[in-house]
Amino acid sequence: MSTHTYKRGTSQAAGPLRDLLGPAGRAGFTARGVIYLLVGFLAARIAFGDGDRAADRQGALRQIGQQPFGTFLLWLLAVGLAGMALWRGAQAAAGGEGAGKRAAGAARAVFYAVVCWGTATYAAGVGGGSGSDQQSKDWTATVLKLPAGRWLAGAAGVGLCAAGLAVAVRAVRRTFLKKLETARMGRRTRMAVTVAGACGGAARGAVYAGAGVFVVVAAVRFDPHRAKGMDDTLRAFAHTPAGPWLLVAVAAGLALFGVFSFASARWRRL
Repeated sequence: MSTHTYKRGTSQAAGPLRDLLGPAGRAGFTARGVIYLLVGFLAARIAFGDGDRAADRQGALRQIGQQPFGTFLLWLLAVGLAGMALWRGAQAAAGGEGAGKRAAGAARAVFYAVVCWGTATYAAGVGGGSGSDQQSKDWTATVLKLPAGRWLAGAAGVGLCAAGLAVAVRAVRRTFLKKLETARMGRRTRMAVTVAGACGGAARGAVYAGAGVFVVVAAVRFDPHRAKGMDDTLRAFAHTPAGPWLLVAVAAGLALFGVFSFASARWRRL
């Protein structure tokens, strides 16, 4: 078989897959947008004194499940997250990028697959699941029991801090615009998407970095109860010298990241 024939056959085989991956990725960004929009809403409620509901993915799922046709909506969300896992996995497998980026893409695919599974089991009513705070404590306790567990947990916390800072820096530098079809946007739309991406990414990075700090503290104190998930990390922002207004700002940023995710669903280059 000639090289030309092989490339043509490969291109024809990739066509249907490419047609599937585009909608899958856009469904995934939409699902991510729903989750972050709800987490931002729940965090804002905590800032204003209504702290009954957890401001994390589990809290968002509960919020959706309580709506009319909630179970159906949860299944739609699970399908969207499955699409994101599929798209991220295909990106990692396709090649054409450095090993680091491919590894990061594979990690994202695994993450969204896990989130999809958790959402599906919640929708099916067979896996209520613990919130992010308990999951973080359980994970930290498991790691601390390992040989050199304190160092492993500390390294993981530092890594999470670094990842959060990297997310925030990339957001402030607006590198996300390179991945969007900005030529299709009007001037005002591009400005709105830029603000949502920059503020939303910065808030998201701040939450990751904050959670990483608590993991480091748990490692240093050798106390897994010091670790915090998204909900407790957000609540901690309200106990800083800035008071609840810092949590309001972070909550608004997370909601904006949800809006940015919707924009990505429409204008992201897939």
